[in-house]
Amino acid sequence: MQIITDVQEMQARCLAAREAGKRIAFVPTMGYLHHGHRSLLDEGRKRGDLLVLSIFVNPTQFGQGEDFTSYPRDLTGDAALAEESGVDWIFAPEARDMYPPGYATYVDVAGFTDTLCGRSRPGHFRGVTTVVSKLFLIVQPHVALFGRKDFQQLAVIKRMTLDLNLPVEIVGMPIIREADGLAMSSRNVYLSPAQRAQALCLVDALRQAIGSARRGETSAAHLIAVARERIEREPEAQVDYIQICHQLTLEDQATVDRDSVMLLAVKVGNTRLIDNARLFEEA
Repeated sequence: MQIITDVQEMQARCLAAREAGKRIAFVPTMGYLHHGHRSLLDEGRKRGDLLVLSIFVNPTQFGQGEDFTSYPRDLTGDAALAEESGVDWIFAPEARDMYPPGYATYVDVAGFTDTLCGRSRPGHFRGVTTVVSKLFLIVQPHVALFGRKDFQQLAVIKRMTLDLNLPVEIVGMPIIREADGLAMSSRNVYLSPAQRAQALCLVDALRQAIGSARRGETSAAHLIAVARERIEREPEAQVDYIQICHQLTLEDQATVDRDSVMLLAVKVGNTRLIDNARLFEEA
């Protein structure tokens, strides 16, 4: 396994690999890897001759007052997990090389980014789609893997890839959870023990909604109200949003059906957590 930091070297290597007939599988991350990331790498290893992992804490997707400077970083630990997963190349560029002086080009996906995290974090998805499109052009992957915990991000990237005719297969992978159900996240490290226990309100709320939907409740407003009541029982939990949307369009639904997904964003203390579940699947 090799760690490559130079943008031009990375692109040249990947173009040469494609010319040689290698199929490139790609997992883009911001690092501080956990078993959720490992599931993406394991699947990528199956789908490509060459497995590339990027580690880049992207400054353009963080808003003012967000945790860019404090976002957890551990390249040494990440490299060890990556090597165990069979990664061939880690691409770990510097921000100054991804966004050199005078940088002026951004990618925006309209509509899909006006709701959910896009409403709460203005400009966030412009940063995500810009960096992912840049990474696609540098790494030249045949297939790229993303986790479904960031459900909106996955939908936005699928839309961008389709609209820009990018020759990349986008694969969404299941949420990986801790033994108690909490969705794995690099930000979980911020939680105190008491907050970690309170954070289970997210998965509890999703499970209650799934149970009610399966028992025949069709009102999205009712399911949202029940989820909010469960979350707001926790002293340090503050709801950012709870929405029930169509899984393909992300449009809000008044009546739930087989395409419904509940999406949550909740701050526990100062830590913002997201989770989601299709209402007719297990959370």
